[in-house]
Amino acid sequence: MGIKCLMLTGDNRNVAKWVSEEIGLDEYFAEILPQGKVSKVKEVKKRGLQVAVIGDGTNDAPALAEADVGIAIGAGTDVAIETADIVLVRSNPLDAVAIIVLARATYRKIVQNLIWATGYNSYTIPLAAGILYKQGILLSPAIGAILMSLSTIIVVINAKFLSLQK
Repeated sequence: MGIKCLMLTGDNRNVAKWVSEEIGLDEYFAEILPQGKVSKVKEVKKRGLQVAVIGDGTNDAPALAEADVGIAIGAGTDVAIETADIVLVRSNPLDAVAIIVLARATYRKIVQNLIWATGYNSYTIPLAAGILYKQGILLSPAIGAILMSLSTIIVVINAKFLSLQK
């Protein structure tokens, strides 16, 4: 997906190294104390990366707040859940992947709808305003309203297709 995956943990360096290699992380930081997590998040952000932090504990809350996007695991502490931007209901960290897929699909859908609405309205608004009156074409206000409603309906139908994507 073109995402660098890093692990920031208070766990032992050997355990962190093993987990990192096992799941194919790009980088890991081990034996980080809770107060050091925020500085590591800031350090990664200074590299020019957008940072999402997934955490479940009280000690993760400051890092969740510092991140561009904080993601709490649903079974986590109240502090982590309150601090995060997103809460994974099923307590499955792999759901973070689903969030990214959905966010990207949503963004694409927004762009599609903006392009559609801009193009459609670029033609229909002048038409409804009477630009072709000299050629004998004049739309009634009712037809103009139908054309505008049609634009909204098409955008909504296109947005509905988002739920059909996987």
